[in-house]
Amino acid sequence: MDKILFYGMTGEKMCFQHVLMNALDLHADGKNVQIIFEGASVKLVPLFEQEQNALYAKAKSSGLIAGVCLACSKVLGVYDEVLKSGLSLLDDMNGHAGMKRYVNMGYSVISM
Repeated sequence: MDKILFYGMTGEKMCFQHVLMNALDLHADGKNVQIIFEGASVKLVPLFEQEQNALYAKAKSSGLIAGVCLACSKVLGVYDEVLKSGLSLLDDMNGHAGMKRYVNMGYSVISM
């Protein structure tokens, strides 16, 4: 498993911290890792930006964050804040961030 996509769904900070820790750990081991914020997790982007969360900042600066769901960002009221973060807004699956592109490229998908 050399290509891993973390498809984060949970809006709970502690749970998403584990997505970030695992992604960074696997990346440090030479794995090709990407993270997508989908569902309730999109609400964490403004929080992580505001608090300058160290794990989030490291994942972001390492290029591990593929992007954030556009539709969920709008529905959950964080679109403007996500836009300010500089992260890509993903909408390839009926306005949401899909997995298909990554599955077709051989990524294993872990949803947390």
